[in-house]
Amino acid sequence: MELFDDWEAVAGAADGTLDHGRLFERLSWFRLLAAHCPPAGRFLAARAAGTWLFLARRGRRAEAYANWYSLRFGPAGGSAGLEAIGRRLRAEGVVRLSLSPIEDPGATVGALRRAGWIARTQPATASWQIDVGDLDFATYWARRPSRLRNTAERRAKQLDVEIHRHFDAGAWAAYEEVYQASWKPAEGSPAFLRALAVQERDRLRLGIARHDGRPVAAQLWLVEDGRATIHKLAYREDAARLAPGTVLSMAMFRAAIDQDGVARIDYGTGDEAYKADWMDERHILWRIDAFDPRRPSGLLAAARATASTLVARFRRR
Repeated sequence: MELFDDWEAVAGAADGTLDHGRLFERLSWFRLLAAHCPPAGRFLAARAAGTWLFLARRGRRAEAYANWYSLRFGPAGGSAGLEAIGRRLRAEGVVRLSLSPIEDPGATVGALRRAGWIARTQPATASWQIDVGDLDFATYWARRPSRLRNTAERRAKQLDVEIHRHFDAGAWAAYEEVYQASWKPAEGSPAFLRALAVQERDRLRLGIARHDGRPVAAQLWLVEDGRATIHKLAYREDAARLAPGTVLSMAMFRAAIDQDGVARIDYGTGDEAYKADWMDERHILWRIDAFDPRRPSGLLAAARATASTLVARFRRR
């Protein structure tokens, strides 16, 4: 069981084992966060039996090394070492541990409980997805709501769509132009997002829709291991009548299914109603809060969290 507070030491100890796997488990992902938009707290990495857990520590509390760009979080390298990591964190004086958003919390919760923590889960957000399987786009598209299909097909005649399969500086400038003119809030870290697009250049799918040459919609997808994940999408508010986001989505879904042959498409995080038109499955993403019962502050925090949950449930009735 080892602890690290230096990225170069992590890279040396990992020796390439964190260079592969899904984006949110790769060392390159965490180093991008650290370089551009790190979470509050002191970086802390724990390793045991091939399992890595990346955290940000503030006093007696440790949280996932994650921020608003983190569509998923979890241990890297499997879960075999989670119990040992949990025991070491308690020994190091961590009283509360918070991890989110987690797709499947079972193994992590079980390991923390075996390590002596009081571990609780609660829904954090949702993820809309679809299992494409061996469907072609035409079959997928025929199953979408007629209102969606009619809008996309009618408006497609007024727009030109381009999909870049590698990083292109001109296309990225168009993406930023669209985002700045959209309804979206200011980008948290434009430098991070651009660095991610450059880093993931072989997995990148950057879509731009234009009307009379002007970019009016943009989407950033990443494709890896048979899974397409939608990270960012925006359209110009003054072009809303053209439904550019819908037209561009149709083209992006077609490319992911018919060209990339993905088996699953993931809308990232968020429970917006429009996502149900494109997807079939609503998945819960979870938050884990764990408390050290050996310490009074841990028991008090656990009691407060329980009371807060009960109050919230009562108010929803």
